[in-house]
Amino acid sequence: MIKSMTGFGRCEVAESNRKFTVEMKSVNHRYLDVNIKMPKKLNFFESAIRSELKNYISRGKVDIFISYEDFSENNSSVRYNKELAEEYLKYLRQMAQDFGLDDDIRVSTLSKYPEVFTMEEQNIDEEELWKELQKAVQGASEMFVQTRIVEGEHLRNDLIDKLDGMSKLVDFITERSPKIIAEYKEKLEEKVRDLLADTAIDEGRLLTEVTIFADKVCVDEELVRLRSHIETTKSTLQAGGSIGRKLDFIAQEMNREANTILSKANDLEISNCAIELKTEIEKVREQIQNIE
Repeated sequence: MIKSMTGFGRCEVAESNRKFTVEMKSVNHRYLDVNIKMPKKLNFFESAIRSELKNYISRGKVDIFISYEDFSENNSSVRYNKELAEEYLKYLRQMAQDFGLDDDIRVSTLSKYPEVFTMEEQNIDEEELWKELQKAVQGASEMFVQTRIVEGEHLRNDLIDKLDGMSKLVDFITERSPKIIAEYKEKLEEKVRDLLADTAIDEGRLLTEVTIFADKVCVDEELVRLRSHIETTKSTLQAGGSIGRKLDFIAQEMNREANTILSKANDLEISNCAIELKTEIEKVREQIQNIE
């Protein structure tokens, strides 16, 4: 089982006159990058939320949105700061005396000064609050992982199809390579005959030239390694897990072998095949970037 790094999850938990809504979405990223947006009153749960997410996610850029509603009727109270009100009143009366103004201070006026009345939330049971929030985070994460698995299955099938196509290209180059050496030997013999006319051909020298040519264009080792990389990629996809980084490294190695084959190619058909091979490897590598 493999997972895509693209996913979405949502969960809503409403208990004890409170409601938590957690939404999460992700795109591909080299590492795990989590960005959490939530009300300030929940900030002290951030570390716990990140620890919980590590049970579900290992790579990807994840954005999480948490909303919180409290429907309790007695979740806040008014606090009256008598000492501060006395301070305001003392200075207001002092101002009236200093400037010869009417002492027209009213309760309604005094109550509007900062911090005379403040709203205070009642103590919250953090353990109970975390249980509800954790349930919402887990629910969203489970849905999130499931969407990643579904997308990962599509990626696996598509990659295996592309790898099968690459194997056919490798088979073609493997079959074609010996033929270009035979064709080179034949063309070389024709040129030598045209040049020497009735003079006998030096078979030893001809064989040496063919051997040098064969060594220059030989891609047997590259083909063996490339075939091995293709099979390793397939088996890794079947094994599943967090395999994105490993597959990306293998794709780089496949591209290196294809480049070498192209540079050695002295045949139009093999050159065209190597170019097509490089194109397919690049497509595979792009898909691999989306695997966790």
